[in-house]
Amino acid sequence: MRRRNFIMAFVGGAAACEAWPWVANAQRPPVLGVLMAGLETAPDNQKRLAAFRQGLAELGWNEGGNIRIEYRWSSGQEELIRKYAGELVALQPDAILANSTPVVGELKRINATTPVVFALAIDPVGSGEVQSLAHPGGVITGFTYIEPELIGKWLELLKILSPDLTGAALLFNPATTPTYDKWLREIKAKLTPGEIAITPMHAASATALEIGITALAQTGRQGLIIGPDPFNQVTIKEAARLALQSRVPTISVYRPFVVAGGLAAYGPDTADVFHRAAGYVDRILKGAKPADLPVQQPTKFEFVINMRTAKALNLTVPQLLLAQADEVIEW
Repeated sequence: MRRRNFIMAFVGGAAACEAWPWVANAQRPPVLGVLMAGLETAPDNQKRLAAFRQGLAELGWNEGGNIRIEYRWSSGQEELIRKYAGELVALQPDAILANSTPVVGELKRINATTPVVFALAIDPVGSGEVQSLAHPGGVITGFTYIEPELIGKWLELLKILSPDLTGAALLFNPATTPTYDKWLREIKAKLTPGEIAITPMHAASATALEIGITALAQTGRQGLIIGPDPFNQVTIKEAARLALQSRVPTISVYRPFVVAGGLAAYGPDTADVFHRAAGYVDRILKGAKPADLPVQQPTKFEFVINMRTAKALNLTVPQLLLAQADEVIEW
């Protein structure tokens, strides 16, 4: 009986080690690297990480207990992305959570072995991070942020909010999110007569941001779109101030833009994306390969509008659009 119990215990232990590779590897809890694109103090980033930690906890992972997490914050700066990506890879963690396209790109460049789960990356196929959405290949997989079709949705909402618009600009830093230039060329090639023209607004500094928005306002009947980009994320409050000051109807992907006085925001529920990313980290820590985990797209979206700003811009918001809003800010 004792021998049988011993054999059963041994078999059970072997199975556990197979399901939890880190148990048999150096007898330590797994290490997870996290590289975020924006500011640590940003409320949205804290909300995202809270959702990620909750997702891990629901799957049995307790930070500081059976998992160790190493955080790095790049604050939207290219040099910090490179620095901290190198630091995390050098730690040889069991997996890395990568936030934003430039972070994923840098990890792709310097890392060939550590599994990477990205959260909120743009066009990972076009950028070469994965082979396809269904079959990522390599050591990288995760959850995307936006698709080109969302630019059309932003234009549609801007036109409803400000029917007199004849054009719009898309704000981004080409050094960190070059995909936008490609998307805009594709959109321009498909434009039909009467459709709103959209142009790029390149900015990588506060000065360039102010010059760009001021110049846009002077052209008249122009709107502005602020899509996901590390630079946009860290300057979103300043962008809201400048857009209102210059009386430029603006829509962003970021809810904090509206809270800071911007007109509207529409985009994926990013906390939900981070919560789902915890599931992929869990599966990888239990032995799954990133190459076998398909890249997933957002499934939940939010629309927020600031009525005080709409009134300041003398815009009439249709009741039907208000009824579709997830949140209406009136202070």
